[in-house]
Amino acid sequence: MDIKGQLRRKVWEELMRRGVARFPLPIYGRIPNFIGAEVAAKRLSGLREYRDADVVFCNPDSPQRPVREMVLRDGKTLVMATPRLRKGLLVLRPDKVPSGALRTASTIRGAFRFGRPVRPWEIRVDLKVVGSVAVAEDGARLGKGHGYSDLEYAILVECGALGPDTPVVTTVHDLQVLPAGSIPMTDHDVPVDIITTPTRTVRTGTRYARPRGVDWSIVTDDMVRDMPILAELRKRKKKAGRP
Repeated sequence: MDIKGQLRRKVWEELMRRGVARFPLPIYGRIPNFIGAEVAAKRLSGLREYRDADVVFCNPDSPQRPVREMVLRDGKTLVMATPRLRKGLLVLRPDKVPSGALRTASTIRGAFRFGRPVRPWEIRVDLKVVGSVAVAEDGARLGKGHGYSDLEYAILVECGALGPDTPVVTTVHDLQVLPAGSIPMTDHDVPVDIITTPTRTVRTGTRYARPRGVDWSIVTDDMVRDMPILAELRKRKKKAGRP
């Protein structure tokens, strides 16, 4: 097991040992849900970057469900990635969701019901919220290991939906925050600017560079087949005559 795998295992085990992991269980192999996820979301709502955002992109995992509900309740537009990007992206506008259904709309099933498909070149995101297995105080982040969150970011950048200064935030339990320098990063890994936990806010001041778009050299035929959004993006690039 490599260092990233060891760190993931250590965090999952510590969350279980301390009794702060919650449904869905087991948390191994997941972005882990945790006691206090609502408090971490509330702390996020106090950020200037959140208050200034009209369109918030958020991952579909369980610990960020409170974030997604909060975005809708605050009258902001929510853009959500479907699991593994197989169905692309969904956009949910609060005026299109009944007030009594905002919690339901913040779930994966509810997002498919109340949202509509959107292509990344049709949106402009003001804030990106990501889930994490672990995150370091210098902004280095660990996901589940499949790279979907990093790929989402790269696609959004490639399409102009994200700018180089668009804030990236993660909500995690305090036990998921590791010391600076403890998580190795590669060129396609996306660092985070801000961490919110149930007890604190960390502005990482990260010095890690962000991807400038999709690294097509690592995109396989299987990925293009499983994620139609990649096939569409590739066709757009060819039509535009870009390499």
